Parts: sequence; structure tokens; C-alpha cells
Amino acid sequence: MLDANMKQQLGTYLNNLRNPIELQVSVNDSPKSKELETLAREIAELNNQISLTTTNEKIDGRSPVMTIAKAGSEARVAFAGVPMGHEFTSLVLALLQAGSHPSKEDQALQDQAKSLSRPLNFEVYVSLSCHNCPDVVQAVNLMAALNPNVTATMIDGGVFPDEVKERNIMAVPSLYLNGEVLANGKMTLAEILNKVDDDADAKAAAALADKDPFDVLVVGGGPAGASAAIYAARKGIRTGLLAERFGGQVADTVGIENFISVPYTEGPKLVAHLEEHVKEYDVDVMKTQKAVAVRKTDSGLTEVELENGAVLAGKSVILATGARWREMNVPGEQEYKAKGVCFCPHCDGPLFKGKRVAVIGGGNSGIEAAIDLAGLVEHVTVLEFSDVLRADAVLVKKAEATANIDIIKMAMTTEVIGDGERVTAIKYQDRNTGESHVIELAGIFVQIGLVPNTEFLKGTVELTERGEIIIDGHGQTNVPGVFAAGDCTNVAYKQIIISMGAGATAALGSFDYLIRN
Repeated sequence: MLDANMKQQLGTYLNNLRNPIELQVSVNDSPKSKELETLAREIAELNNQISLTTTNEKIDGRSPVMTIAKAGSEARVAFAGVPMGHEFTSLVLALLQAGSHPSKEDQALQDQAKSLSRPLNFEVYVSLSCHNCPDVVQAVNLMAALNPNVTATMIDGGVFPDEVKERNIMAVPSLYLNGEVLANGKMTLAEILNKVDDDADAKAAAALADKDPFDVLVVGGGPAGASAAIYAARKGIRTGLLAERFGGQVADTVGIENFISVPYTEGPKLVAHLEEHVKEYDVDVMKTQKAVAVRKTDSGLTEVELENGAVLAGKSVILATGARWREMNVPGEQEYKAKGVCFCPHCDGPLFKGKRVAVIGGGNSGIEAAIDLAGLVEHVTVLEFSDVLRADAVLVKKAEATANIDIIKMAMTTEVIGDGERVTAIKYQDRNTGESHVIELAGIFVQIGLVPNTEFLKGTVELTERGEIIIDGHGQTNVPGVFAAGDCTNVAYKQIIISMGAGATAALGSFDYLIRN
């Protein structure tokens, strides 16, 4: 299972074990069981503090399963399936945490996890090609490692298809708590804690209540927000950054090939580097905080009200709230979201293996999604509203040459059709003839651009018809002391590197505003 290089690296990590750990594998006659048992034996051979036992009995009704526990303690972390691919890191961290190696997660979040008093049984359904799934798996695994009231199980949907079908799981990661759906999609430890800790909002609001006004308060933690915070902090002024989710959309991006100076990187890796860079400076980072209102005060400060009721203030504010995937806004879309309507082909594509799907949108993201999906699914239909595809010619050429991809132009999606539990078809109108058509399928991947996260700013700053914040060359909005940067603004192109430059511009503009006022 593990090549020589992986064994060497894993062996080095396992030298950090502070106490013995026990692996137990529930085995059966399946190929995946043999893979999991082989993996467990190879791990046990790397360190004499690791013991291994096998059993023919199922664990929590499943097999193959591997549990990991501190020696002499009851196992609270399990992997149902073979944790390779993107989940190999989750496995390594689980081994280290069982061995009492300290986590690098924020200590306040660890303390919050330890304080949870009710029984919490987490199950995370994943696909091994999902780059968002490990964040959820690692978060609940850490909670289980810290708190005896918590258990966590990763479940590979490809190994347990009957469960996926029974629970009607159409998107990953899919997080269950005590047998009921808790959430779908990428989540951080802080976000999960906020969902399961009844006092989370009150605790967060209390922690923020006594903060003095910042010189610069950045709202948003994507490339623009991170860049703005770094440039502001380097000026030696008091800087705060609040973000609902650090990294923003970049955290959901798989391959990045146009970030200058780096031929290739991936979104989660870039986000980690951004956060690491921000922490090099004296920036007060406040994560999992959602802004719901911005207003000027009589004293000239700008206040930012948060969803939990807390209010922060800044002598200047930089809005870098980013954007989100644009939805189709047709009947059935909301009803079948995560039940066949998806936005991440890399995460959810494996769930539609051998099935028919559609991709909405003929830009680069849409055509790339179609090409990726074509290797997994039976057939892909691309529906493009315009009479031309906006994707790069090389991508269009490849898609047109792929046998199981059909491209339909001048197609306006009008309805998502389902049976009450999952998507069964899509309805579209031919914009040339006006005729309606229905395509039977199992999944719909929406790739039609972005919507700025600015709804809460209506009536506060000047917006375009599309909801973009209007800024000048210094990043200044029409409100004195309020600046903006990135995908939430009317900047011509929505690119990571442009957002970073815009964040720097807004920070410098903000600093100039402060010294002149």
C-alpha cells in the first residue's frame, strides 16, 4: 500500500508518538478489506508503540473498518474504507493525536471542543478524490481525540454504496450527527463547533465585546482580505481581520496554474500559506465571524455588526467579502441541492460514476468540469445559454473530441426535476425555437460564474446593478473611510492575483486616509 518514500515519511512522523496506540481492523473477504489490513500492518511495522489486532466482527455495523485508539482506551476514531488519497493526511493526524502529539489547532477551539458535554457521534461520508472532505474528517477526529463524549467515523462512499443510497447522499462531504444530517460541504472545526455548541454565539460575542476600535478592520479572509491585512499591519497600525471562512473561494479551488511565480499549486495549500503569512504580523484574526451590517457613527468610526450580535469598529474598514457560486434560480434547484445539484465536480463527481450528468455553463470552469466528469460518468451534457462557448479554445477542442460529451448551445435551463429524494432530469428551452426539452440524468453541476457577497451592504455603499461594490483607483468606496477589494468589487477581472493586488491597494489607500484624517 505504501511505497518506500511514504513509509519513510510516515515513520518520521510516528516518532512523535508519546504513548502506545492500538489499531483494530474489522476484516472480510473483500479486496478493500485486504487493502485496509495491509495498510494497517505496514503502519504497525513502522513503530514499536503501535499494536494491531483484527476481527471478523463488524464495527458499528460496518466492515472493513479500522479504529485508532490510545492504548488501554476505547476507540473513538474510525475509518470505514481505506484512508488514502486526500484522506491519508487525516489518517496520519489521527495516529499522532491518539499518540498524544499536540494539535496545532487554535487552543481556544480545542478548549471549546473539550467542554462539550453531550454525546456526539459524527459520521462523515467522503470520496477519496474530494479535496474538501479532509477538513471535516480532521475536525471531527480532533474533537473525538480531545473529548470522550465524541466519536468520529470517516465513511468512503465508494466502499459503502448501500449506505450512500439509503441515506440519499448526493454530495460530499456529508456530515451526520447522531444519525441525522448536520451539514453538507466543506467546514472548519470552528464552524462545526458553532453548530453543536449551544453557547457558541454568546461565547464569541462576549470575546469580541471589549475590543477597542481598529485602525484598519478588514472584513473577509480571502486573497484580497489577507493581502490587505498584511499591508496594513506592515504600516504598524492596529489591524483586525474577521472572516466567515479564511481563504474564501480559493479553499474550494483544486488546481491553480496562473499564480505568478508558482507553476502549480492547489487552493487549500495556498490558503494555508496565506493564513501563515498573516499570522507573521500583529493581526487580530477573528474567524467564523459573519458581518451583517456596516454603518458610520457620529464619531467618524465605521461599525461592523456581526451575526452573533457583537459590534466591532474601525477608523477605516476594508470590505473584502468575495463572491460565491452563482445559482441557476430555477424551480427545483434549492429542493435538490446536494441531492443531485452540485457545484464541485472534483468532490462530488465520483458519486455519479456510471451515470448521466449535465454541466451548466460553457466557460472555462464548465468545460473543465465536463472533461473531468467524462472520465467518471456515463455521459455529460453541457448546456450553454449563449450561442458560443466562452472557454479557452484548447479546452473546447478537447471537450468536442471526447466521445461522451455533448454540448448544447442556446439552451436556457428552466427546471430541475426530481422524485422527491434526488434529481432525475433537467428541463431546458431551446432559445432559437422556444421548444422545451427534458434530459434524464442523475446529477447537475452548476458552473455559471459568481455572485458578490454584498447583500448586507445595500443602502450602505454604492453598488453596481450586479451588486458589486464601486471603488476608485485607491480602493475607496463612496463612503469616507470605507474601502473594498477583490471579487466583491467592480474590478474588471476576478482572479486570485488581481484580488491580492487590490487588497494591497485598499490597505495603502486606507493608510493614506488615516494619516490625512
